[in-house]
Amino acid sequence: MTRVLSGAALVLVAIGVVWFANTLVFFAFALGLTVLATEELLKLAYASRVDLPVTACRFATALVICSSVFAGALEVGLLSAFVAVAAASLGSWRGGPDALTTVAVALFPAFYVALPIAAMVGIRAHGGPSALFLLMLTVMVSDTAQYYSGRAFGRRPLAPLVSPKKTVEGAIGGFVFGGAVFTIVGAWWLPDTPAPFRAMLGVTIVALGIAGDLFESMLKRSAGVKDSSALIPGHGGVLDRIDALLFAAPVYYIVLMYV
Repeated sequence: MTRVLSGAALVLVAIGVVWFANTLVFFAFALGLTVLATEELLKLAYASRVDLPVTACRFATALVICSSVFAGALEVGLLSAFVAVAAASLGSWRGGPDALTTVAVALFPAFYVALPIAAMVGIRAHGGPSALFLLMLTVMVSDTAQYYSGRAFGRRPLAPLVSPKKTVEGAIGGFVFGGAVFTIVGAWWLPDTPAPFRAMLGVTIVALGIAGDLFESMLKRSAGVKDSSALIPGHGGVLDRIDALLFAAPVYYIVLMYV
């Protein structure tokens, strides 16, 4: 019951923020989401005994989303984060063979967390609330279909080392229902996109969502934890809720902007 109630509350919050929040409120929400997800990722790194430059990581993620949003282009945020972290490493390096590793690790949260969230802000800014909600709805329906299809028909493990409960049959259910939602609902919310292209894009979003889910499961399993945090009762942390979107959003953004 706790999971159901908190899940319903999450859906209501998502609908309210995506559809009704003004630009400033939506950005503030996205920035807060970035901060929370970054902190969870830093905790996973600590549990995995990975030595992250915490201050540089936090600064890079904040810089990516802020500069991307205000400049209206993701590449501005990426370049800003890279230059800032690289410059900071010049002043903090004290010799030794770890400079390349430190810079690469410091940039990872910016690429994994801040870039996709900035992409979601960009999707809403350029395509409107309906374009962003279509992405979120597709991922939510796919996740639900994977769960129930897996419970009903699951026999073959999809990625037993990473997520033993995920099955091939569950993934097929996600592709069918998630792809159908994007194709059908997209006729209203993306009316200028041909149906075959919507179907292809919907299947791609589902595939990226599954990959994003498995990727975060790998990080958690490596760290020896079940959830990224206990922030959301019955659902884990922020990363646990947005892991599929983190892989799907940048590709969807590119398609909307350039294809």
